[in-house]
Amino acid sequence: MSLLMKGAPRRRPPGPRAQYPLQFVVGLARDKVELFSSMARHGDVTEIRIATQRVILLTNPDDIKTLLVTNQRNFSKGRGLERTKIFLGEGLLTNEGDFHLRQRRLAQPAFHRERIAAYAAVMAADAGQMAESWRDGAMIDVYEEMMHLTLGIAGKTLFDADIEHEAAAIGEAITLSLKMFNYSVLPLGTLIEYMPIPWVRRLHAARRRMDEIIYGMIDERRASGTDRGDLLSMLIMAQDTEGDGGGMTNRQLRDEVVTLLSAGHETTAVALTWTWYLLSQNPDAEVELHAELDRVLGGRAPTVEDVPNLPYTRMVFAESMRLYPPAWIVERRALDDCEIGGYKIPKEAIVLASPYITHHDARWWREPERFDPTRWASETQGDRPKFSYFPFGAGTRICIGEQFAWMEGVVLLASIAQRWRLRHDPAHQVVLEPQVTLRPRYGMRMQLMQR
Repeated sequence: MSLLMKGAPRRRPPGPRAQYPLQFVVGLARDKVELFSSMARHGDVTEIRIATQRVILLTNPDDIKTLLVTNQRNFSKGRGLERTKIFLGEGLLTNEGDFHLRQRRLAQPAFHRERIAAYAAVMAADAGQMAESWRDGAMIDVYEEMMHLTLGIAGKTLFDADIEHEAAAIGEAITLSLKMFNYSVLPLGTLIEYMPIPWVRRLHAARRRMDEIIYGMIDERRASGTDRGDLLSMLIMAQDTEGDGGGMTNRQLRDEVVTLLSAGHETTAVALTWTWYLLSQNPDAEVELHAELDRVLGGRAPTVEDVPNLPYTRMVFAESMRLYPPAWIVERRALDDCEIGGYKIPKEAIVLASPYITHHDARWWREPERFDPTRWASETQGDRPKFSYFPFGAGTRICIGEQFAWMEGVVLLASIAQRWRLRHDPAHQVVLEPQVTLRPRYGMRMQLMQR
């Protein structure tokens, strides 16, 4: 267990040592999950050096709590999320300090329990339309389908805007920006932004088009003066009564809209993609899921009132996010020297906590590689440390849309699974793509089988 600055901390945590120059840079580029997993094999607090940068990984739940909750004020966002500002700007995901708290206060009402409950009907309706459009025996990329579905839902529920006809442009901007992120965290990687590479040129064009869409939406709403009761209306009209009394500029609005559109659909889409894959590999769990949906819904669309009566559906979604957490890595930068787990953490060190690695730790999870939704039964959850599971982060920076994501995951899973089985194409290669989220690198090719 970590004790801040008590006793005499050892100087440097253990960890793998580079066998050749730039080994860890190559590891970051090729397979971040394997690089960090190799660190975890050396202990609870481990370290590598990339040039002069110290990179420290925490895997023990007590130490993760210290980083994200107990001593969170000593840490800021890390280098990776600094790079995403090129795309996201100063949105909730990237901003810091008092400005972050101000923006979060302004956005929080859109994620209150009562408002999230009102979103369920939109979620079920859009999922029902997608399920209706599918054809028995067809092969689909379920990752693309889930991205399209959740982007449309985010547009309607948060911004009262039908952006489905712009989904391709927005989706391309998000995908290429994440690709840029993958390179930009490497030494000198930010230079790629200025290189005459075809996909970089496409990225700039996609960003311009996305900004046209977002600023057009903001201008139209300001001009109309209409309060539609959605997040955008709230953000436009909000005054920071606890702070400077001011509202948001168009640029601040743009940054929040892009951040919430990106995060508000990407994480759920990724989680659902892995859920469909895991169900196809675990037919017993799929049978149990279908039995619950048939018993509770009887073929009708789910409502918000049904969600508490679908515990196994929620357990399936929870277990999927244990095995494949969409937000698979949390990065912080130390603002001052401190101690975690008996080791001195120096100022400017990059400190990481990985839900993916901790969620697969056999100390906290029996048979950690096995898909077992029943491990989420209420009588067994108390056996594990709280921070052995943290798919949405923790502390003051916990994901503002956590309850939105839980609601959406359960409603979309219930809406689609009661009508379809999805079978993974065995010829399709499943490879992790650990960017900002844990995407499947080649999508997820699956065959539709009508129930």
